[in-house]
Formats: sequence, C-alpha cells, structure tokens
Amino acid sequence: MRVSDPTKINRLRRRSRRGAKTVADDPAATLLLEGAKAKRKKRTLIIAGAAGALALAGGGSAYALMGKSHPKADAAAEASDAGEAEGGHGDENTDKFVDVPAMVVNLRNADGGSHFIKLHFMLVPGAKVTPDALKGKLPLLLDSYQPFLRELRPEDLAGSAAVFRIKEELLVRADDTLGAGQVKDVLIQDLIQQ
Repeated sequence: MRVSDPTKINRLRRRSRRGAKTVADDPAATLLLEGAKAKRKKRTLIIAGAAGALALAGGGSAYALMGKSHPKADAAAEASDAGEAEGGHGDENTDKFVDVPAMVVNLRNADGGSHFIKLHFMLVPGAKVTPDALKGKLPLLLDSYQPFLRELRPEDLAGSAAVFRIKEELLVRADDTLGAGQVKDVLIQDLIQQ
C-alpha cells in the first residue's frame, strides 16, 4: 500500500501521534515515510546530476576559452614554425625597426586656412632586407609619401579609422616604391593635426 496524497499523509501522521506508540507500529505511516524518503533520495540524485553536468560544461567552456587547443593543431603549428625557420622565411631582422624622422606637411584646405600634420612613424623591414639597406632607400620612400600627405584634407583625419587608412596607404606606397616585401609594416608613433 503506497500513500501519495498529501491529505492522507497528514491524516496518517495525526493518527500515528494519537493512537500508535511509535511510527513503526503503524504500517501505513511506515509506508508513507518510506515513500517520502524514496522521493527525497530521487530528487537529491537529480539535483546532484544536474549540478555535475553544469560543472562539467563550465569546466569545458573555461578550458576552451583559455586557449587550449587540440594537440594535433598544436603539433601542426609547431611544424609550420619550424618550416619557416628552415626555409628562411623567418629572419632575425623582424625585431629591428627603422625610425623615420617626424614629417610636418601642409594639408589641402578648401577655406584657405593653414592646417598642418605632424607624422612620426617607424618601418618594419621585410624578411629579405636589412634595416641599414632600408635606411639607404629612405629618401625615395619619403619622396613618394609627400604627395599623398599633402593631398590629405582635415576631414580625412577625422574618426577612428583615419590612422588605419593612413597606415595602409603608406604601406602600399612603400611596396610600390621599393618593391613587394621590402617593408613589412608601418608603425605610426605620432599623428598630430593642427
């Protein structure tokens, strides 16, 4: 006999308090307590299982977000790094920079007022060129930069993307003037508009 109705459970509890000396003397109360214990145990197991699943999912997410990747992918990345070093694509000159002196240039302006730009940047030499060789070609490079910088308008320098556009244009002009791969990157140090 299994009792699951809450009103019957309360009646059995009252009856066991009145007539029976202990709960063990009343068979209906004993069945009731056993059923309640089984429900509680089942609920506890379900909650514990759900908590364990959440902990595993959280741990897996943290592992993935911390940058841990698949071992095969790590091995492939190491092999490609070793291949670049052996093939001569990597060079010790990648950490050296060529400092270009600050340039002050008039900006083109429609209202006739005078606006200036002061630009200081550094060049990162490519894999096949040394910093000294790049310094020797610097006058050619500055000569190609001058027309571009003089054609800029104050509106061209507005916004957060202005530095990116100037940087990309300087890199394109370096490739056109010196050849592809001579300048790896242009690092803008100062960009002041007056």
